[in-house]
Amino acid sequence: MVGFDASMVIGGGGASISHWNDIPVELLLQILSLVDDQTVIVASGVCHGWREVICWGVTRLSFSWCKKNMNNLILSTAPRFTKLQTLVLRQHTPQLQDDAVEKMAAYCHELQELDLSKSFLLTDRSLYALARGCPNLLKLNISGCSDFSDTALGHLTQYCQKLKLLNLCGCVRAATDRALKAIGYNCHELQSLNLGWCHHVGDEGVKSLAYGCPDLRAVDLCGCVLITDASVIALANNCLYLRSLGLYYCQNITDQAMYSLAQSRMGKVEHGAWSPRSRNEEGLMNLNISQCTALTPPAVQAVCDSFPDLHTCPGRHSLITSGCLNLNSVRCKCGGLQPHRRLMPNLAH
Repeated sequence: MVGFDASMVIGGGGASISHWNDIPVELLLQILSLVDDQTVIVASGVCHGWREVICWGVTRLSFSWCKKNMNNLILSTAPRFTKLQTLVLRQHTPQLQDDAVEKMAAYCHELQELDLSKSFLLTDRSLYALARGCPNLLKLNISGCSDFSDTALGHLTQYCQKLKLLNLCGCVRAATDRALKAIGYNCHELQSLNLGWCHHVGDEGVKSLAYGCPDLRAVDLCGCVLITDASVIALANNCLYLRSLGLYYCQNITDQAMYSLAQSRMGKVEHGAWSPRSRNEEGLMNLNISQCTALTPPAVQAVCDSFPDLHTCPGRHSLITSGCLNLNSVRCKCGGLQPHRRLMPNLAH
């Protein structure tokens, strides 16, 4: 824990610190900004004065450092951190249970970003608690939470309509067409959605997303084996700002989907989604079609030609075609001669 000299003198005014409560609020917050999250939690238990300051001043916290007893720690500390906006509860081994999430949601009403990834012990109770207590959520990561149902996820979207990022990777029970229809109906501001390996997702759900969430920038459908060209066509025609699309192992995808992506560029120009100055900097920047073995070189080349930020050259790969040996002839416009560009972050994670 951070230590203080009891005879410390602040500034030139001669104000001495003889007790913990004498430390000015600004100084305490500055010190807390320099220490790790574990130290902040310990500091919140030093005295009542410190607890009030920390409750007022700490807006971001991570418990990922806690290898055991995370659940009890959340139960005991949640009332101290009522101003949290970002909370990371990612675990290496399952610890978190519903009662801790319920306690957190009961106190942290200003929460905007929450990471519950790999919380294998959580059930629908947690999603219902978040719906009641955290209506301002903007980013929610529940990847790997395999016990959540589509009913609970649909309920959450009714109350957390400001969501911009939602990671459902591996949430097989929750991510169904029924849930995606609820997301499309309620979460019109959504920009990033990860549905990786949610094998119940089909065209009806993806089309509902495309119609209801036109601001989508990143969509990961890797391993969604039921989807067909209809899903890609809906995204291409309705999501004018789409930057990243993951279709790994979506083996029902054919050339029709690729041509719809290529043609969508002209539609976006006509709709004013791209200004003349920025057209070369927008549009698809990442496309993963690995293991999409039905695709042919002309169709994929059409996509590559339409979007200058899709690259096949070494070190700049953003058009991923692993497992498709017949696509080796596809080449990006730059031919590998331009300097290294700034890579776009993966918005779906």
